[in-house]
Amino acid sequence: QVYFVESGGGLVQPGGSLRLSCTTSKNIFSQYTMGWYRQAPGQQREFIARISKTDITNYRDSVKGRFTISRDNAKNTVYLHMNSLKPEDTAVYYCNTVAPMAWGQGTQVTVSS
Repeated sequence: QVYFVESGGGLVQPGGSLRLSCTTSKNIFSQYTMGWYRQAPGQQREFIARISKTDITNYRDSVKGRFTISRDNAKNTVYLHMNSLKPEDTAVYYCNTVAPMAWGQGTQVTVSS
């Protein structure tokens, strides 16, 4: 069964922080490198960060030093800790494997004063 359930988005002021969460099935979580993606209005969906089963991480240049991806294997959950948020981070955020399957509904992040 393929599903991804994202949560934790919201409205935050520039410079603020949010933590996004994403749960999926144990079958998917245990097999795949997990990733976070985002899609801003009128833009294509883009890769943000990924974390392997051995906790090796990679980030898009624009979020390096501000965002941190982590995973909790006991909860089949991947997190995205976002600090120093900027208006250009405004988007719908999704998680998926690095070979994307069916997409979830995502969670909206809006950075605005």
